[in-house]
Amino acid sequence: MPKPTKGPRLGGGPAHERLLLANLAVALFTHKSIETTETKAKRLRPLAERLVTFGKRGDLHARRRVLGILRNKDATHELFTVIAPQVEMREGGYTRITKTRFRKGDNASMAQIELVLEPVNPKPKSAKKTAAAAAAAAAPAAKPVAAVVADEVVEDVVLDAPVDEVVEAEVVETVEATEVAEAVDAAETAEVPADDVAPEADADTAPDAADDAASEGDDK
Repeated sequence: MPKPTKGPRLGGGPAHERLLLANLAVALFTHKSIETTETKAKRLRPLAERLVTFGKRGDLHARRRVLGILRNKDATHELFTVIAPQVEMREGGYTRITKTRFRKGDNASMAQIELVLEPVNPKPKSAKKTAAAAAAAAAPAAKPVAAVVADEVVEDVVLDAPVDEVVEAEVVETVEATEVAEAVDAAETAEVPADDVAPEADADTAPDAADDAASEGDDK
């Protein structure tokens, strides 16, 4: 049988090892603390913490995964209903290993593996971090929203801009619009040269002269 690449081999084969660790996990979740050899305790720890993570997830898929590994409904129910709520605020380290003694007979190193179910005491935050968080929350966040382009005029719209800046921007836009309108009016009302006006005047007065001549002939 090939030797595993890492970690000691438990049992006669991979399937036997999986069943052995599953039985140890069932005993751990049922009694909350068991005594076994140090080697088995170290191999059990990652499996037990992974199963506790599934228990904290709490959905049906996680329950089926745990039940497929443990093959024990009572231990699975205990994990999801009793153990998971007690370690909900803990972010890891659900088990603790403590060396106890040397076994009589083969002098194997024994260890006690137990679940860490004590309530979590959050660490007090330092004054520097608290002050930095308060300053970050108090500072207004001004972020550019968009740029509006119309008639070759680009206006940058800024959220939470000061009132003075907004008023100044509006005044500048009004002045520019007024200047453009005045320039257009001045161009339209500009004086036209006399040479251009004379023909139009003659054309307008010609019918009047013809009417006067006709009225004089009738009188005669």
